[in-house]
Amino acid sequence: MEGQPQQLSSVFNSDPSGGSNWTSNAALWTGDGPLPGDTFDEVLRFLNQMLMEEEDLEQRPCMYQDILALQAAERSFLDALTGVDFARKETGKRNRSGEEYDEHDDDEEERSNKISARYSNYEVPTEEYDKILLCLNLKPSPYPVFLSSYCDLEPGRGTNHQIDPNQEPKRGRPRASDAKKKLHFSKNAVDLRSLLTQCAQCVASYDNRRALELLSQIRQHSSPIGDATERLAHYFANSLEARVSGTATAMYAAAGRASAADTLRAYQAYILACPFTRMSHILYGKSILDATKESEKIHIIDFGILYGFNWPCLIKGLSRRPSGSPKLHITGIEFPQSGFRPAERVEETGRRLARYCKIFSVPFEYHAIAKKWETITLQDLQLDKSETTIVMCLHRLKNVPEDDEIAGISPRDKVLHLIREINPEIFIHGILNGTYNAPFFATRCREALHHFSSLFDMFDKNLPRHDQDRLVCEKEVLGRDVMNVIACEGSERVERPNTYKQWGVRNLRVGFRQVPVGENIVKEIRAKVRLNYHKDFEVDKDCNWILQGWKGRILSALSIWKPCESNDE
Repeated sequence: MEGQPQQLSSVFNSDPSGGSNWTSNAALWTGDGPLPGDTFDEVLRFLNQMLMEEEDLEQRPCMYQDILALQAAERSFLDALTGVDFARKETGKRNRSGEEYDEHDDDEEERSNKISARYSNYEVPTEEYDKILLCLNLKPSPYPVFLSSYCDLEPGRGTNHQIDPNQEPKRGRPRASDAKKKLHFSKNAVDLRSLLTQCAQCVASYDNRRALELLSQIRQHSSPIGDATERLAHYFANSLEARVSGTATAMYAAAGRASAADTLRAYQAYILACPFTRMSHILYGKSILDATKESEKIHIIDFGILYGFNWPCLIKGLSRRPSGSPKLHITGIEFPQSGFRPAERVEETGRRLARYCKIFSVPFEYHAIAKKWETITLQDLQLDKSETTIVMCLHRLKNVPEDDEIAGISPRDKVLHLIREINPEIFIHGILNGTYNAPFFATRCREALHHFSSLFDMFDKNLPRHDQDRLVCEKEVLGRDVMNVIACEGSERVERPNTYKQWGVRNLRVGFRQVPVGENIVKEIRAKVRLNYHKDFEVDKDCNWILQGWKGRILSALSIWKPCESNDE
């Protein structure tokens, strides 16, 4: 079948020296030949480049957090203007104001900019900087050995053995010896999950007095520097308290105060300790290279491009083509940023990618779009029939409103219909698999408790307890998500995940069919996870979705889709 991932591009796995350091681990690899290498190290180099050269990241908020905060604030404001009551529908009881997602964008929010690498003002980095940025050794090698040469790895990070949770940090970390003594004394003294469930039931039934009593009890046994359950309880208690006190909007806005630099360092720690991002890169990178192996012009439309971390690996892979690098055209799509230049930071992403393409001699063009996704049209995308078009959206459709009560059309379906109209060669769809989007609060809280319990446990087993990057990630990402899911209602609740099966039904309904995932790539991903990560990480395949999870809970899923032919629809 055309486009099947079984025919993986040799460019992505090329080894100029003709060897592979994966051969010694072939006992875990049952595919053809040695276990392939990959180019994921380019993501870390790209990230390090940003942290070293862009000093303003220390003063600016994280791009992703800024986007979500603006979305929640805009919808809260529109709630007040329209008076639409979403909360009663969502909770079954609650009579709080919800907001309708406005389909109409102000002109000042619709910015786009075209950048060509040929006219970029960026210069090639200095020789000293090249040693960090460029791939001086293209030979595939096991991740920890190669990464440790240029990343500040904590002992055990990125390897398959368990972290000592009490390990002391390398850099300045909060020690909180008194807190640790209290935690040791109170450990296992109470069932925190049971208390949280009881508290959520009290909040749902408006028994605020009892809810506050339970929160006081939870506070005595929870801490942001404790074990996984104590940290989970700390952030859920914050969120339940914000819901009871009616301060959800303010608390959610205040939760994302870490600088972009701190958040990016935390992201770096996450992708080294957890295989989800790396393994997704392997699947979609090889799928793109295979789908475009005969193309001279490639147009990638990235819904949710953020800082552009999805593309350094592909840029390097394209530069290795024996026939020469094709022209790469990327359209980076994001929600508007706050301030007078909603597209400013999406345009910055284009300049970074332009510099990276210049280093690898890949012709490059970039087009930035910052507007509400359901308002984007085909004309905005500047499609060219001479280009092979690829569409990708990783983990971001969950932030698109699910329903539009006024217009009666789902914004999510509008985005998927747009992608179908684009008629891409392939559509790469990655999702955060979640069941905590229930309309009733008690059910949603219970499901969120199960989901985030797995995430906090995953962090606890793979990162040192007092690792500063872990603390930032838990507070600014997990804690903030919990705050939105638990404390916010109506259109202010921007974290609305679905399961991979629910997304599959949506994709089929708008006219896509799945591309079968080859067994070799599943075996490759499984082997690499077993070799280099904690034993409790899991990889599986179901209905041509590649599933990744922790201790039996599916957390991430990715699948490749193609538009149905007219006679197949």
